Amino acid sequence: MKKFKYILPFILGFSLFSCTKLDISPTNIIQDGDIFGSEAGINSYMARIYSEMPIEDFRYSPNYLFNHFWVLQVPGTMSGEALCREVGGAKNESTSTDYGDTWSDLYTVIRECNYFLENIKNYQSSYSTAKVAQFKGEAYFIRAFTYYALVKRYGGVPLVTRVLNYPSESISDVDIARSSEEDTWKLVGADYDSAIALLPATNQVGRANKYAAYAMKARAMVHAGSIAKYNTNSYIVGGIRLCGMSTDLAKDFYTQAYNAALAVDAGGYSLYMNEWASGDKTAQYTNYKNIFSKASSSEAIFVKQYSYPESVHGYDAYNVPAQYKGANGYSSETNPTLNFVEMFDGIPKDGNGHVDVYNSNGTYKLYDSTMQFFADAEPRLRATVILPNDQFKGTACQIWRGIYTGASTSSIARLIPEGSTTKYENSSSASQLVTSSSGSQTAYTLHDGTKMNPAGAAGVFYGDNTCAMSGFTIRKWLNEGMAQEEVLENRSAQPWIEMRYAEVLLIRAEAAAELATLGTADYLNDAYTSIDKIRTRAGADLLSGIEKASPDAFISAVRKERRKELAFENKVWWDLKRWRVIATEQSNTRWRTLMPFYADNAGKWFFDARYDERGSTFTFDTRWYYQELPGAAITTSTKVVQNSGY
Repeated sequence: MKKFKYILPFILGFSLFSCTKLDISPTNIIQDGDIFGSEAGINSYMARIYSEMPIEDFRYSPNYLFNHFWVLQVPGTMSGEALCREVGGAKNESTSTDYGDTWSDLYTVIRECNYFLENIKNYQSSYSTAKVAQFKGEAYFIRAFTYYALVKRYGGVPLVTRVLNYPSESISDVDIARSSEEDTWKLVGADYDSAIALLPATNQVGRANKYAAYAMKARAMVHAGSIAKYNTNSYIVGGIRLCGMSTDLAKDFYTQAYNAALAVDAGGYSLYMNEWASGDKTAQYTNYKNIFSKASSSEAIFVKQYSYPESVHGYDAYNVPAQYKGANGYSSETNPTLNFVEMFDGIPKDGNGHVDVYNSNGTYKLYDSTMQFFADAEPRLRATVILPNDQFKGTACQIWRGIYTGASTSSIARLIPEGSTTKYENSSSASQLVTSSSGSQTAYTLHDGTKMNPAGAAGVFYGDNTCAMSGFTIRKWLNEGMAQEEVLENRSAQPWIEMRYAEVLLIRAEAAAELATLGTADYLNDAYTSIDKIRTRAGADLLSGIEKASPDAFISAVRKERRKELAFENKVWWDLKRWRVIATEQSNTRWRTLMPFYADNAGKWFFDARYDERGSTFTFDTRWYYQELPGAAITTSTKVVQNSGY
């Protein structure tokens, strides 16, 4: 009888499947029958491979990749969504030095799927036909998800669909060369098709059902369509195109994406709108904010659950505003850029689409409060970003850069020239400003005798970037009910919603728009409806005639909608890469910030829109469209070759 080497995890239901590095010993060698012979054993096996799925969630970062507890160089910095004090330039994943062996880890997951598929047939008489189908469907689902993680990074990879048995097989039989990128994408699609055919319509939270497989297939196929249509790289070795595909494949990939996304509707999913009310911005804000704390809702299609203390992450400790930080001392790692904020509707903007915070003579517009400027912003923005001095955990989140002490009460000149990266403390306006280098502040006495800290309790500080360094900080995903003493590393347990219905609608719209550029415009009306459903829920403007004037104009609208709706869900960087636009967006680019100031003598607030004070520039290296394979993948094989340029 075969034996299977298996590390037994504590299995307390699938709500704990995110725990991968358990301090449990010893590693146990157990018989196949102990695993495959009982449903509890199979559930234990499945929990393991679910836990190892390469999900880019709270425990993902570009440095450490998957399933790590320490996440400081946050993913939002790669896409321009956010500034982070740990990142001062364009960033790629560290796939060659990821403090682990991700390549090997992912092929271990693939081997475990293959092992299950090959061996369950020996025990299927112990289970109903439906149960065996479910188990096999889950294995195909996880294998597809894992190959998707590989192909979107590297292009074509070795395709292993059976268990490789060395040393009973020769090295030449188990040393598998990279397949073409086309064949790798097609295997992803085929595995999802197998999962769809086998999985039940419903499953417990944290496990895949038929409609999760449809949704994930839609995600993968729209990605493949983008590579076929927009990629211009071609890397051919031994007659095999490892990177790049024929443009002729785009239409089929987009068609598969549209059809798979459409099929999800049969699962009964819908946008979460339980707390939504027409015309009520507060209700719309609350509704959108609460989507991300619910593991079970009409919108959640595939969820990775956490549970304290067995399975945890540190999102709150790393990202909570400085005003609310816990004993670990971290805060505000994710600070949305003004470039991101300006995408949203309802904010006063000038003719260039930038925030309209200056009078025609160049002086600052004055406001009774910082939130006055954002009064008409779409509620989705407020639910995604903590705006200056907005409410968080029942108090005002204090975000301001300094106090202006000049005599003027109505005509305050620009503090620094347009385009400057100079710190205010080094500018000609320094003598008229009271600012703070850190959160340890001495209150300033205003002209009316009241006291005010030079900077907000959440920042912005000129000498310590442990603060809202862009003038904003993240709200999405934060647990506002967490007590401050619990804001610690490895203490958070909110779920990660890996696939939700809003993304399905966005895929549907994108695939339809792309098909229209390729001669099939049959699905455009459905696509318009899909986008307007999302915008209605968000409290945003519905599609305009200009946005629907041509397929290309609509593609631009869909892309912008993805960036707003899926912000900080670790998907935008991949979007910018697959559309092949990130190198244009990040070409000696400086991200912009919005600095609030209180004018003492005027008793008003004003905003200075400026470049990041660090002077950081971001330039995407086009080699990163296809990432570097780990050195071990090359040195341990006689057939696997490195991507071009590395």
